Amino acid sequence: MNNIVTKQTFILADEMATIALGKKIANLVKTALKQGIIVFLNGDLGAGKTTLTRGFVQGMGHIGNVKSPTYTLVEPYDLQDWQVYHFDLYRLADPEELEYMGIRDYFNSNCCSFIEWPEKGQGMLPVADMIIDLVYLDEQRQVALQANTPLGEQLISLLAR
Repeated sequence: MNNIVTKQTFILADEMATIALGKKIANLVKTALKQGIIVFLNGDLGAGKTTLTRGFVQGMGHIGNVKSPTYTLVEPYDLQDWQVYHFDLYRLADPEELEYMGIRDYFNSNCCSFIEWPEKGQGMLPVADMIIDLVYLDEQRQVALQANTPLGEQLISLLAR
Protein backbone atom coordinates (compact mmCIF):
# COMPACT_ATOMS: atom_id res chain seq x y z
CA MET A 1 0.00 0.00 0.00
CA ASN A 2 1.47 3.36 -0.98
CA ASN A 3 1.17 6.48 1.12
CA ILE A 4 0.12 8.87 -1.63
CA VAL A 5 -1.67 11.94 -0.34
CA THR A 6 -3.45 13.93 -3.03
CA LYS A 7 -5.05 16.61 -0.84
CA GLN A 8 -3.95 18.44 2.27
CA THR A 9 -5.59 21.34 4.11
CA PHE A 10 -3.96 23.73 6.55
CA ILE A 11 -5.33 26.52 8.71
CA LEU A 12 -2.80 29.35 8.83
CA ALA A 13 -3.08 31.77 11.73
CA ASP A 14 -1.42 34.76 10.11
CA GLU A 15 0.98 36.12 7.49
CA MET A 16 4.00 34.55 9.22
CA ALA A 17 2.36 31.09 9.08
CA THR A 18 1.67 31.60 5.37
CA ILE A 19 5.31 32.52 4.74
CA ALA A 20 6.42 29.51 6.81
CA LEU A 21 4.34 27.15 4.64
CA GLY A 22 5.94 28.63 1.51
CA LYS A 23 9.40 28.11 3.02
CA LYS A 24 8.55 24.52 3.95
CA ILE A 25 7.46 23.79 0.38
CA ALA A 26 10.72 25.34 -0.89
CA ASN A 27 12.80 23.22 1.46
CA LEU A 28 11.10 20.05 0.23
CA VAL A 29 11.59 21.05 -3.41
CA LYS A 30 15.32 21.63 -2.80
CA THR A 31 16.05 18.63 -0.59
CA ALA A 32 13.56 15.90 -1.53
CA LEU A 33 12.13 16.56 -4.98
CA LYS A 34 15.28 18.12 -6.44
CA GLN A 35 13.38 19.36 -9.46
CA GLY A 36 11.17 22.28 -10.34
CA ILE A 37 7.42 22.44 -9.80
CA ILE A 38 4.47 24.28 -11.27
CA VAL A 39 1.92 25.60 -8.80
CA PHE A 40 -1.40 27.26 -9.59
CA LEU A 41 -2.63 29.67 -6.91
CA ASN A 42 -6.33 30.40 -6.53
CA GLY A 43 -7.99 32.84 -4.16
CA ASP A 44 -9.58 36.25 -3.87
CA LEU A 45 -7.51 39.42 -3.87
CA GLY A 46 -5.65 39.58 -0.56
CA ALA A 47 -6.11 35.89 0.24
CA GLY A 48 -2.36 35.30 0.60
CA LYS A 49 -1.21 34.09 -2.82
CA THR A 50 1.72 36.49 -2.99
CA THR A 51 2.53 35.96 0.69
CA LEU A 52 2.80 32.19 0.19
CA THR A 53 4.94 32.76 -2.89
CA ARG A 54 7.15 35.18 -0.93
CA GLY A 55 7.83 32.42 1.60
CA PHE A 56 8.68 30.00 -1.21
CA VAL A 57 11.03 32.43 -2.98
CA GLN A 58 12.79 33.27 0.30
CA GLY A 59 12.99 29.57 1.14
CA MET A 60 14.69 28.94 -2.20
CA GLY A 61 17.42 31.38 -1.17
CA HIS A 62 16.32 34.82 -2.37
CA ILE A 63 17.34 37.69 -0.14
CA GLY A 64 15.42 40.90 -0.63
CA ASN A 65 11.94 41.97 -1.55
CA VAL A 66 9.42 39.68 -3.21
CA LYS A 67 6.81 41.83 -4.87
CA SER A 68 3.61 41.04 -6.69
CA PRO A 69 4.09 40.99 -10.48
CA THR A 70 0.62 42.45 -11.07
CA TYR A 71 1.83 44.95 -13.67
CA THR A 72 4.73 42.96 -15.17
CA LEU A 73 2.94 39.55 -15.40
CA VAL A 74 6.07 37.74 -14.22
CA GLU A 75 8.76 38.42 -11.64
CA PRO A 76 11.87 36.25 -12.16
CA TYR A 77 14.26 35.20 -9.39
CA ASP A 78 17.58 33.88 -10.65
CA LEU A 79 19.00 31.89 -7.76
CA GLN A 80 22.14 29.76 -7.51
CA ASP A 81 20.66 26.43 -8.66
CA TRP A 82 17.10 27.45 -9.45
CA GLN A 83 14.95 29.78 -11.48
CA VAL A 84 11.78 30.84 -9.68
CA TYR A 85 9.03 32.63 -11.57
CA HIS A 86 6.09 34.34 -9.91
CA PHE A 87 3.30 34.99 -12.39
CA ASP A 88 0.27 37.16 -11.76
CA LEU A 89 -2.09 36.84 -14.71
CA TYR A 90 -4.85 39.01 -13.23
CA ARG A 91 -4.38 41.75 -15.84
CA LEU A 92 -3.80 39.39 -18.78
CA ALA A 93 -6.23 40.38 -21.53
CA ASP A 94 -5.76 37.33 -23.77
CA PRO A 95 -3.97 34.00 -23.13
CA GLU A 96 -2.18 34.48 -26.49
CA GLU A 97 -0.09 37.20 -24.82
CA LEU A 98 1.72 34.41 -22.97
CA GLU A 99 2.88 32.94 -26.27
CA TYR A 100 4.40 36.30 -27.25
CA MET A 101 6.36 36.49 -24.02
CA GLY A 102 7.83 32.99 -24.59
CA ILE A 103 5.87 31.21 -21.88
CA ARG A 104 7.34 27.79 -22.74
CA ASP A 105 10.81 29.00 -21.73
CA TYR A 106 9.67 29.32 -18.11
CA PHE A 107 9.06 25.62 -17.51
CA ASN A 108 11.93 23.13 -17.16
CA SER A 109 13.46 20.89 -14.52
CA ASN A 110 15.21 23.62 -12.53
CA CYS A 111 12.33 26.12 -12.73
CA CYS A 112 9.67 26.63 -10.11
CA SER A 113 6.66 28.60 -11.27
CA PHE A 114 3.93 29.97 -9.02
CA ILE A 115 1.02 31.23 -11.08
CA GLU A 116 -1.73 33.47 -9.70
CA TRP A 117 -5.00 33.63 -11.65
CA PRO A 118 -4.08 30.61 -13.86
CA GLU A 119 -7.54 30.53 -15.46
CA LYS A 120 -6.53 33.69 -17.38
CA GLY A 121 -3.83 31.67 -19.16
CA GLN A 122 -6.03 28.70 -19.99
CA GLY A 123 -4.75 26.74 -22.98
CA MET A 124 -1.25 28.24 -22.76
CA LEU A 125 -0.05 26.90 -19.41
CA PRO A 126 1.31 23.42 -18.72
CA VAL A 127 -0.37 21.12 -16.21
CA ALA A 128 0.21 22.24 -12.63
CA ASP A 129 1.91 19.81 -10.27
CA MET A 130 -0.08 21.29 -7.41
CA ILE A 131 -3.08 23.58 -7.11
CA ILE A 132 -3.34 25.71 -3.99
CA ASP A 133 -6.63 27.34 -2.98
CA LEU A 134 -6.47 30.07 -0.35
CA VAL A 135 -9.62 31.35 1.34
CA TYR A 136 -10.36 33.71 4.20
CA LEU A 137 -11.40 32.07 7.45
CA ASP A 138 -12.11 35.03 9.72
CA GLU A 139 -8.62 36.40 10.51
CA GLN A 140 -6.97 33.17 9.41
CA ARG A 141 -6.51 31.51 6.04
CA GLN A 142 -7.51 28.05 4.95
CA VAL A 143 -5.05 26.64 2.43
CA ALA A 144 -6.04 23.55 0.44
CA LEU A 145 -3.36 21.81 -1.60
CA GLN A 146 -4.33 19.40 -4.34
CA ALA A 147 -1.90 17.22 -6.29
CA ASN A 148 -2.31 17.23 -10.03
CA THR A 149 0.70 15.08 -11.01
CA PRO A 150 2.83 12.36 -9.37
CA LEU A 151 5.34 15.08 -8.43
CA GLY A 152 2.54 17.01 -6.71
CA GLU A 153 1.48 13.84 -4.90
CA GLN A 154 5.02 13.33 -3.67
CA LEU A 155 5.23 16.91 -2.42
CA ILE A 156 1.89 16.78 -0.60
CA SER A 157 2.82 13.41 0.97
CA LEU A 158 6.01 14.99 2.31
CA LEU A 159 4.08 18.00 3.64
CA ALA A 160 1.60 15.70 5.39
CA ARG A 161 4.34 14.15 7.53
